[in-house]
Amino acid sequence: MRDGRLLEERALDCDEAPKSKRGRRPSRSVTVNLAESPLGWLFARGLVTLRQFDAGERLRSDWERAQLAPRITMAWDAAPISSQRGGASRGIDVSGTQIDAKRRFDEAIAHAGSGLADILWRVVCSGEGMREAETALGWPARAGKLVLTLALDRVADYYRIR
Repeated sequence: MRDGRLLEERALDCDEAPKSKRGRRPSRSVTVNLAESPLGWLFARGLVTLRQFDAGERLRSDWERAQLAPRITMAWDAAPISSQRGGASRGIDVSGTQIDAKRRFDEAIAHAGSGLADILWRVVCSGEGMREAETALGWPARAGKLVLTLALDRVADYYRIR
């Protein structure tokens, strides 16, 4: 880590990219600064272990793939069209990847246990800082880190991270 940055190369998911002549999907990568997230900040300073950090990143990845974040812009999707016979309109087109990610996210949160989901969601998924999360939950200062590490250990057990 230099100048406050913790840089890492990450491969992008290329599930929808066309296959090359050799049958392989092209790989693309981006450089990300892991210290930009509150969890990355904690990891860069040695306040969470690599196992806990990986568990948090898996949880956040499932949260993003399930598209659980609130929309902040207009949805330009076409409105559902009802059938001619007065039947129900078509439902929202949800991919299998999104459904699986939602299931994994819900199971990981349930595995963490009640009372731990709030701090997990606020710090890992929503990106709130520890101080803001503790204040919002009405907790004393520095209590959030302890609770977050317990929650991350349970999520790591769920994802079978060693």
